[in-house]
Amino acid sequence: MSFLSASLSRVKPSATIAVTDKARQLKAAGRNVIGLGAGEPDFDTPANIKLAAIHAIEAGKTKYTAVDGIPELKEAIIAKFQRENGLVYKPNQISVGTGGKQVLYNALMATINPGDEVIIPAPYWVSYPEMVALAGGESVPVVCTAEHGFKLQPGELERAITPKTKWLILNSPSNPTGAAYTAAELKALTDVLVRHPHVWVMTDDMYEHLVYDDFKFATPAEVEPQLLDRTLTVNGVSKAYCMTGWRIGYAGGPRELIAAMATIQSQSTSNPSSIAQWAAVEALNGPQDFIGENNKVFKERRDLVVAMLNQATGIHCPRPEGAFYVYPSCAGTIGKTTPSGKTIATDEDFVTELLESEGVAVVQGSAFGLGPAFRISYATKTSDLEDACKRIQRFCGNLR
Repeated sequence: MSFLSASLSRVKPSATIAVTDKARQLKAAGRNVIGLGAGEPDFDTPANIKLAAIHAIEAGKTKYTAVDGIPELKEAIIAKFQRENGLVYKPNQISVGTGGKQVLYNALMATINPGDEVIIPAPYWVSYPEMVALAGGESVPVVCTAEHGFKLQPGELERAITPKTKWLILNSPSNPTGAAYTAAELKALTDVLVRHPHVWVMTDDMYEHLVYDDFKFATPAEVEPQLLDRTLTVNGVSKAYCMTGWRIGYAGGPRELIAAMATIQSQSTSNPSSIAQWAAVEALNGPQDFIGENNKVFKERRDLVVAMLNQATGIHCPRPEGAFYVYPSCAGTIGKTTPSGKTIATDEDFVTELLESEGVAVVQGSAFGLGPAFRISYATKTSDLEDACKRIQRFCGNLR
């Protein structure tokens, strides 16, 4: 009899973390590896935010806090939601967790019963279906093709809803595709949801500020106020504020749900780091101008990567609206053979051979629920991106 829990058999390790770890190991062994697996800005946390953390330490703000966030951070989050999204919450409708991942996990653990279904548009962030599985639910992936910009269509949503549907998870801009929904596209989806009052919406807005080409961000509860009482709007400081390691995520939602999430958190981790919470207060309340400056660099990198990948034989790379990922198809390489005689049968073969022969670490599309494709994070320095794209061009050019 196995000592380990049966629930563990329902869950796979994170493919993105696995790729990043493998790249790290190869680098440590002396290989010249460019890691494009991790979704992490290469920019440093802004100085004013770091200073706020130092001041918190010096002022002795290093004790336990309220389980789901200090009042000052909740007030900063309330102000952010009102200012940027037109959403009005009270402090008892705000949850702060150790990263957006914990907030999502708490919500699923607090609401899912065995057999409950969660609709997840694919390609999806690798953790969504695994968290649903851990909570005892059933994921219902809905494939969203490149033809539709990797976006869920209203008819597909309608067909996926059953009496067992509990949640729709919507991520815009998306990890892994960078696809972002316009207000009109969201309204078409929320019109469907209004007709199905038993379905709740979990919206992952972590990449809200990372949008390009005059794209205007919108979030479901803002577009359709009727959904406010069954929407959990999740966000965090990781990506736009370059605070991945600080581990602060947050959400606004109905009071009963937020209280249930606090119960889960009180028996798992308790409060997020007090110091990181004070840094997040400064992030949300302080100057925001650096976000636009960083976005200029991200946009240049996006345009560089899209242009160079579309020059690689067998690769087609759509141009995303947001986040810092591209999701190129490698369908044109499937069935071809490497110089060493290995056949590329799947996108996993593609990324494995690319790492072995050219030292470029990317993540296979099948991990995100739609292949044959791969994800590249362009949140890394421009010279590395250029080098990596040249290596990908060479790798694809050598396939026969």
